[in-house]
Amino acid sequence: MFEWFANLDHTMQALLATLFTWGVTALGAGMVFFFKSIDRKVLDGMLGFAGGVMIAASFWSLLAPSIEMAESMGMPGWLPAVVGFLAGGAFLKIIDKVTPHLHIGMKMEDAEGPKTTWKRSILLVLAITLHNIPEGLAVGVAFGALGAGIGTTTLAGAIALALGIGLQNFPEGAAVSIPLRREGLSRGKSFWFGQLSGIVEPIAGVAGALLVITMQPILPYALAFAAGAMIYVVVEEVIPESQGSGNSDISTLGALGGFALMMFLDVALG
Repeated sequence: MFEWFANLDHTMQALLATLFTWGVTALGAGMVFFFKSIDRKVLDGMLGFAGGVMIAASFWSLLAPSIEMAESMGMPGWLPAVVGFLAGGAFLKIIDKVTPHLHIGMKMEDAEGPKTTWKRSILLVLAITLHNIPEGLAVGVAFGALGAGIGTTTLAGAIALALGIGLQNFPEGAAVSIPLRREGLSRGKSFWFGQLSGIVEPIAGVAGALLVITMQPILPYALAFAAGAMIYVVVEEVIPESQGSGNSDISTLGALGGFALMMFLDVALG
């Protein structure tokens, strides 16, 4: 199985990897068929876990390879890392401002982005979808780096990143579908919207892979860009959401666990 996957085109690898992460989102959304509500402590712990995975992936799988690749290409190691990182954060800030969305547990009057008459369910899905853009991009860029043949990126490392992102997508899928069910949507509709939040990952993954394969000099910048976008999401949304209900100890432990697991996957497999 591994040999078959290793022989695929790197863009196809990125597509399959992000289809996997989308599939795990759907599995998490499927929890709505078994539960109508989710304990806030459990939700905060899961959100903290997701944040920990994203933070660890940003360094171990993206920033560190970006620095190594830049140096191997004769550039100052810090330059693409800093520029790409800040550009990724700025990109998510812009997307955040132009896309109407509502974070879990917030009231409709607290919706962010342009004012709209869209339903609460749509705004909740859009909030999680914004999280998934940098995740899909990160996986795609990692596999695209293999196609570019630059630096120390390995297939095992790219797979480890996809596994880590997939694991933290499970609670994200549940965090969308179960609150929607509690608000009165049917189980089927709640599941549909929950899994739909992950559809952007294959799109962003393939786009990221194609971009770095066809434009190899930007690869270190692309890796850092994905890292900056993920850190923006964690600091601006995931961590505040996980600690806004008085369960800071639980969410912090979740974040530590997520970071440790992603670090293990990347170092042990990469």
